[in-house]
Amino acid sequence: MTATRYKLVGVGGIDIFYREAGLAGAPEILLLHGFPTASHMFRDLIGVLGSHFHVVAPDLPGFGRSEMPPRGFTYSFANLATTMTSFAEVIGLSHFAIYVFDYGAPVGLRMAVEHPERISAIISQNGNAYEEGLGSGWEPMKAYWQAPTEEFRNSLRAAFSPSATRYQYEEGVCDLTLISPDAQTLDNYYLARPGAHEPQLDYFTDYGDNVALYPVFQRYFREHQPPILAIWGERDPYFVPAGAMAFGGDVPDAEIKFLPTGHFALESHGDEIAADIIDFMNRKVATTDRSFGPIQAANT
Repeated sequence: MTATRYKLVGVGGIDIFYREAGLAGAPEILLLHGFPTASHMFRDLIGVLGSHFHVVAPDLPGFGRSEMPPRGFTYSFANLATTMTSFAEVIGLSHFAIYVFDYGAPVGLRMAVEHPERISAIISQNGNAYEEGLGSGWEPMKAYWQAPTEEFRNSLRAAFSPSATRYQYEEGVCDLTLISPDAQTLDNYYLARPGAHEPQLDYFTDYGDNVALYPVFQRYFREHQPPILAIWGERDPYFVPAGAMAFGGDVPDAEIKFLPTGHFALESHGDEIAADIIDFMNRKVATTDRSFGPIQAANT
């Protein structure tokens, strides 16, 4: 494993915290987290991948140690994608794979649609892009997106409780002793900060715009045929296995793998996911993208 460095950079007037590992010049991977977590969800993965690649994991605005700007800042997924595109430019990422999870999927896929020439591959770990991937629990949210009400918005505050965080981490996991309580504790700390709920409710409200863009994401897949690894916790109550299988309809060479776990698959199957990413990148990216050079160079 390589050392992880912890950095802060200004992007459009906002301070973005990020973790970085690996050598400059090695193949690049941008890791994009989901709700309610931050880049700390990659705390173990980043050191392993850093032995092979140049890995960067930012905290999205309003999450983790990144700035939570006043609500004059637009807390939307389109703005997250714009901010992350600028972030990549500021720190010098020019051609990179994206690891997308949960919220990270619509952020990363917007980036890919806007700049397909910058994306070398997509690793989707329970990062959805298809209607069929939405579990039944999304039905109330679909109604809310069509007719947002203040009453329903306020009901969503239950998602910020420790019990809701625990459900996200533990539902579908066979061996709960593999799930570190520290990650949940940190997520709950960030969610409990003064002023944290309103930005998160804005993201909840805006999520319907991601679903509306699914056909755009799918057209990008068909037209550009990016190398895709969909590695999925098959017991995820939010993004169900059909969402992983659907990648194969648009990208026939997509590699799809299911793991016997839930939403936060890294918590219980991190070693397996890391090994699959290294293998995938060696076979599908280094061999087809001449701009990368040999992956082994990152170890020298």
